[in-house]
Amino acid sequence: MSKTIETQLLVIGGGPGGYVAGIRAGQLGIKTVVVEGVNPGGTCLNIGCIPSKALIHAAEEFAKVAAFAAGTSPLGITVQAPTIDLAKTVEWKAGIVKKLTGGVGALLKKNGAQLIKGWATIVDGKTVDVAGAGEDGGNLRIKCEHLLLATGSVPVELPFLPFGGKVISSTEALSPTALPKHLIVVGGGYIGLELGTVYRKLGCEVTVVEAQDRILPAYDNELTKPVATHLQKSGVKVLTGHSVLGLSDSGALRVRDPDGTELSIDGDQILVAVGRRPKTDGFNLESLGLDLAGKAIKIDDQCRTSMRHVWAIGDVAGEPMLAHRAMAQGELVAEIVSGKKRRFVPAAIPAVCFTDPEVVVVGLSPDEAKAQGIDAKTALFPFAANGRAMSLESTDGFVRVVARAADHRIVGWQAVGVQVSELSIAFVQSIEMGATLEDIAGTIHPHPTLGEAVQEAALRALGHALHI
Repeated sequence: MSKTIETQLLVIGGGPGGYVAGIRAGQLGIKTVVVEGVNPGGTCLNIGCIPSKALIHAAEEFAKVAAFAAGTSPLGITVQAPTIDLAKTVEWKAGIVKKLTGGVGALLKKNGAQLIKGWATIVDGKTVDVAGAGEDGGNLRIKCEHLLLATGSVPVELPFLPFGGKVISSTEALSPTALPKHLIVVGGGYIGLELGTVYRKLGCEVTVVEAQDRILPAYDNELTKPVATHLQKSGVKVLTGHSVLGLSDSGALRVRDPDGTELSIDGDQILVAVGRRPKTDGFNLESLGLDLAGKAIKIDDQCRTSMRHVWAIGDVAGEPMLAHRAMAQGELVAEIVSGKKRRFVPAAIPAVCFTDPEVVVVGLSPDEAKAQGIDAKTALFPFAANGRAMSLESTDGFVRVVARAADHRIVGWQAVGVQVSELSIAFVQSIEMGATLEDIAGTIHPHPTLGEAVQEAALRALGHALHI
């Protein structure tokens, strides 16, 4: 042991939750150390949200040019067939990641939080050893008053289809060295569909295998139908109700169809995207004996665990595994440690699928409202009646609002369509601020924008939509 340092707040994990906690704690004058094993930013910045959105953009641009070359675009633009320098594309994506992760490190330093690179091992609730972080290359011991666990999550590995060789996770799929002729995607959730769509737009054959009877099974059928339709039109083969059995001796994927018949699917690569699990192993967490909620660390509405002065945020604390939830929790913990009174009780947390078209879910769906005994008014406005959507050549989808029938207070929004991710902030603000249908209907929305569909959905729920 080369050295021991002391701090008020020690954060294990420099992802969105951890680094935000570090920044906010520094702003509040709390002596803070953030320990991160790789680069600051966690899964989201390094091998998740940001690089995947970069590749989605690159694939969309390639597909546009390909449509111009094929003469299938109505815009009258003609070009030669495109080619892609994959190494250059990946380098561009990596440049974005490098800039953002470097920015995180600079923000921590600016606000007085210390970032230590190394792998943490818990000794007890107030002591952590960091391998290789000592001045002589030995372990660094850190003593703390408060320990914040922000270790994130890792891809779920199927025991009968382990990662390795042609079987890859989202991490490898985001840094391809070559494009496979045929990519098989195991899992029809948002990760699998986002990446599957990228590879299809870049010219690969893509097959999606989903055990449930439809894709995006966490969302209602009306919301996911436009996504399924677009996948079919784009040439993605979707096999729902198919369970994966493993690999054959020849390396083909063995599946069982809904009738019980075993089939084999040949592919160059198999992307397993069946979800993520909290990262609770590899740093001696078990020594604390914390209460768990399934595979996640159990927390209360202040992100406290069952041990005093030990906190947990983000993916390691369970669903929803979203970077913006982790960020909000990280800020909250820092403020509580500083003496402020805070509780994590958001009225709604937005979820976005960057599929084609995009999907946004905020608050309660019609079925969820009914299950909670809420007598609800529901209305949707289709983008087929929206001028801006027409000018973007993207009229698939709609905006849907869910409100209490008694007082018209909004309890949910759902949307599917082009760029609807950018509408999500309006959705969550309306719920957090207790807006009613009349509030949204009476707000002047700019024309021509996709946001007009938000107002029109509220107007339709009130019985007097203007443009349908």
